[in-house]
Amino acid sequence: MNPFVFIKASMKRHKMISFAFVLLVAVSVGLGVGISSQERALRKGTARSADKFDLLVAAPGSKTEMLFNVVFLESSAVELLKPKQWAPLLSEKHAVFAAPFAFGDSYHGFPVIGTTPGFVSYLVDGNIEGRMFKSLDEAMVGTGVPLSVGSTFTPAHGQGFSADAEGHEGKGFRVVGQLAYTGTPWDRAIILPVESVWNVHAMPNGHDPEGTSPDRIGPPFDPDFLTGVPAVILKPDSVAAAYGLRNKYRTEETMAFFPAEVLVQLYQYLGDVTVIIRAISVGTQLLVMLAIITGLIILMQLYRRQFAVFRALGASKSYVFCVVWTYAFVLIAIGSGLGLALGYGMAHGVSLFFIEETGIYLEATIGKKEVLQVLITVCLGLGVATIPAINLYRLPVIENLK
Repeated sequence: MNPFVFIKASMKRHKMISFAFVLLVAVSVGLGVGISSQERALRKGTARSADKFDLLVAAPGSKTEMLFNVVFLESSAVELLKPKQWAPLLSEKHAVFAAPFAFGDSYHGFPVIGTTPGFVSYLVDGNIEGRMFKSLDEAMVGTGVPLSVGSTFTPAHGQGFSADAEGHEGKGFRVVGQLAYTGTPWDRAIILPVESVWNVHAMPNGHDPEGTSPDRIGPPFDPDFLTGVPAVILKPDSVAAAYGLRNKYRTEETMAFFPAEVLVQLYQYLGDVTVIIRAISVGTQLLVMLAIITGLIILMQLYRRQFAVFRALGASKSYVFCVVWTYAFVLIAIGSGLGLALGYGMAHGVSLFFIEETGIYLEATIGKKEVLQVLITVCLGLGVATIPAINLYRLPVIENLK
């Protein structure tokens, strides 16, 4: 007798119970798969975002806060580097460039950033639609900014709910270029010459106002006409130079750090949290398995008489065991397969939301780790499915026929 005939009939007869069992397994498996996939996507996405930032020099404070300010463009109030502290960076022999960084303003929620043409070009490897800004009233935009080449805009003073839309009235800019897609927060950035940011805030712009080119942009800057900046981005010319510069500017007045190094520390914290969440997920799966087995034992008790009839008609104990074991395993296997799809869907949905909010491209994928999680669940199902099977095939035939 084909055991699948009985299994199909039983699942059809008890649709809601079977659906509940499958749903429990799918949700518990999906939670574990989703967390694992999202964690990997987050690590890759944030690492990609920090890839172009070799060395940051800033005023003493939180490295993590500065990382979020400069790399992820989550601006907050920070201590500024005084001109005398960052002026020496401009003449560093072992730096390909030293780009001052300014932030704090916005346009319709998109951060307005001030830096140099050299850094902008380095950020996208020279891939620009249109051209680089060449004057103080010109700007560049990322692919995620709803401004096209030729558009004009006036930035607000500040960011978020406290932004003053009229704070820079009369100080408009024209978009002359769009950066290539990077999959980083800079896709949501509006980039100005750093001198323009200083000008709109009535600060010295790094060039002698009485000189021959007071409106020029980019280096070389005049040390006598510098202002405070949140950070300076350095591109060392070698690995040895990178460590040398970092050690040189680790002083009481400045801090220097590799963004990638800070990210590794954040990953360690993230890993600790993930371990806890995974432990909860595994515990949830075990509880779900226990609930399913308990439910199946109760459900199979309803079929005691039917199985007793099978035994009286010549069915072996192994047949009874096979039917019950296969029934339980089928429910767990279906739930695990749906859980894999559910976990991927959850991770993909979170990734899309994250991309929209931060600009960081997160690619949710199903890898070996997620497949292994599902296989472990299925193998666990193979084991626990024997419990209701053994419980039923041991029942005496005569008593259950009464």
